[in-house]
Amino acid sequence: MNPATSGSPAKHRLNPRKLLLSKWTAAQPRNREKHFLVTELFCDDAGNVLEIELQAVLNQRSQRLDWRVLKDAEHWLLGWK
Repeated sequence: MNPATSGSPAKHRLNPRKLLLSKWTAAQPRNREKHFLVTELFCDDAGNVLEIELQAVLNQRSQRLDWRVLKDAEHWLLGWK
């Protein structure tokens, strides 16, 4: 089934191990924070990525998130736009 016609939100295909230092743009910026950089990966004992640290370029504010939130193309765009 084609996701574009099924009504489900668009998803990015991501390899969590390659997220470090990747650049992201917020689709709906808040507090003028639009561009972000993945600055750290948090893994379990087996080496599986569980969470990321996402840092705003504007003011270096960091937040820790489940890496899967970046899959939602309605909220996050890959690269700086």
